[in-house]
Amino acid sequence: MELFAANRVVIVPAGIGTRPPRAAVDGRITAARCYGDLVTIDPTGIVLLRPESGLRLGSMFRSWGQQLSARQLASFGGGRVVAFVDGRRWHGQPANVPLAPRSEVVLEIGPRVPPHTSFTFPPGA
Repeated sequence: MELFAANRVVIVPAGIGTRPPRAAVDGRITAARCYGDLVTIDPTGIVLLRPESGLRLGSMFRSWGQQLSARQLASFGGGRVVAFVDGRRWHGQPANVPLAPRSEVVLEIGPRVPPHTSFTFPPGA
């Protein structure tokens, strides 16, 4: 997942969907008390999902404690949130974007940033 707002890259933090206590090495979560159906273990934007979770992007933002709507992307508002899935424009509500393995999701609010059409995931992701 990549987030762009007001000409800035928004970092998706490590630890979304995990409960403390956590252990980390070089910013990467190596252990947590428990893990939810979706988690981030490092600040790369890669979201790990339990198989067959059927979750949508709104679930990720709720786990993160941030807002996502047609006009709000985390703490950024005042414009229209545009979503892309695997390089193609998503025409529904951003919160309804399905989370699927190896799918690339880009959200933008503010000036347009051309989305990537592909992403090279690390082995095992």
